Amino acid sequence: MMKNRIALKLLAFFALALLVLVLVSSLMFRSLFASSIKDAKREEMLSRAASLSGLLAQARVAAPRGMQGMQGGAQGANYMNFIRVITQSEPNIWVLDENLEFLSSGRMMGRTLEYGELPPEAEKLVRDVFRGETSFSEGFSDLAGAPTLTVGAPIYEGKQVVGALLLNDAVSGIQDAVASGQRVLLFSAAAALLLSILLSVLFSYSFTRPISRMKATAGRLSEGDYSAKTGLNRKDEFGDLAASIDVLSDRLQAAREAGRRQEQQRNDFLANVSHELRTPVTVLRGSLEALSDGVVTEPGMVRDYYRQMLRETQGLQRLVNDLMELARLQNADFPIQSAPLSLQDVLLDALRGAERLAQGKDIHIQRDIIQTSVPFTGDYERLKQMLLIVLDNAVKFSPPQSALHVRMDRDLISIRDEGPGIPQEDLPNVFDRFYKSRGGENRQGSGLGLAIARQIAQRHGMQIELESREGQGTTVSFTWQQADQAGSTPREEQA
Repeated sequence: MMKNRIALKLLAFFALALLVLVLVSSLMFRSLFASSIKDAKREEMLSRAASLSGLLAQARVAAPRGMQGMQGGAQGANYMNFIRVITQSEPNIWVLDENLEFLSSGRMMGRTLEYGELPPEAEKLVRDVFRGETSFSEGFSDLAGAPTLTVGAPIYEGKQVVGALLLNDAVSGIQDAVASGQRVLLFSAAAALLLSILLSVLFSYSFTRPISRMKATAGRLSEGDYSAKTGLNRKDEFGDLAASIDVLSDRLQAAREAGRRQEQQRNDFLANVSHELRTPVTVLRGSLEALSDGVVTEPGMVRDYYRQMLRETQGLQRLVNDLMELARLQNADFPIQSAPLSLQDVLLDALRGAERLAQGKDIHIQRDIIQTSVPFTGDYERLKQMLLIVLDNAVKFSPPQSALHVRMDRDLISIRDEGPGIPQEDLPNVFDRFYKSRGGENRQGSGLGLAIARQIAQRHGMQIELESREGQGTTVSFTWQQADQAGSTPREEQA
């Protein structure tokens, strides 16, 4: 027994549909085929009756009027002989004269019939014939003792109907032909039913096979095997459904990988926070223990210990502030103040803050800033913070008495330093949280600056990119989509 219920339903549906088709076809065949045979039989009998009535009319014309009866002369005898010859060769032929007397009963009945013995339908046929009509009737069936088809044709003398030719033929042959044809139809239908069952089995298998494969794939997906694929490549609805399942598989796999990466980032974040906290906490504890136990008593050393503890505390405060800042920016619900502003004002404000940092290392800031206003919508303080983070890093990693190149255009801000650059293998990680270069310049940093800058840029629809080569400095670029502003584009140059 087939386990696939859809296949069984399809098979039953096809079998039932074919059986109904065979039944309807059989009934229609029986009706239409019998009607067709009867029509053909009538045409053939009509042709024979018209031919025989024409011959009888010619024989009657040859006999003198008044001599055509049973007691006629030689010509009358000739007419009767002709009738006798016809009825002997065609035993199902009856001939009536104008007095409605049978001139020959043929051999079908075996006796001479009286006109009064005719049934009502047969009598109507005779009356129609004597009115000059050629018609058919099945009313002689009771006289013949079997289903009979009778055609009546008038015998003319001039324009006057002087006789009637009745041609009878059994209908049983028609019924036999119909039954034979129906047997052939049923045999053909049985063969067609067997063939359709075989074809429906194949069709059901081809119909349910992709469903079974998609079901198996869905089962594997539900068990967590997101690498499962249907493997179907069809140009129909099944193919569309299979493609959707494969896309779902890919997305579930991508979501799992993203979840793993997120979990790994969370673990790395906790490890980095623990590492960043361990060093200052260890220094603070060691210093406090030394002071508490009286190990350090010399006033100068005590002051040094206090200064070290203050620096570590300030570093902890910066780390906590940066962590809170990054957490807020990564929260989609954290509000960003959005207001119209000029990016030149934001950049110039950030440069004023960076100049104080650059003076300590005698670093010159060279500006190439468009003077035409570049309108923008965003949070002024956050954008300033983003630029200050990059400027602070640029100053921090630039050698003394070098230059810092700041350029601004309608859709670009770039900041380039002349520092040692970043190794190529570290470039993919520069925006990660707690990433620090190996240089001594970054010893006091929290490793969260560029991560915060990227979050601010993303919240403002900006793209931040970093390019660097060892020994050739580093360039950080911000780009955005803004409508071009009309007007000239003079630039401000300042060393």
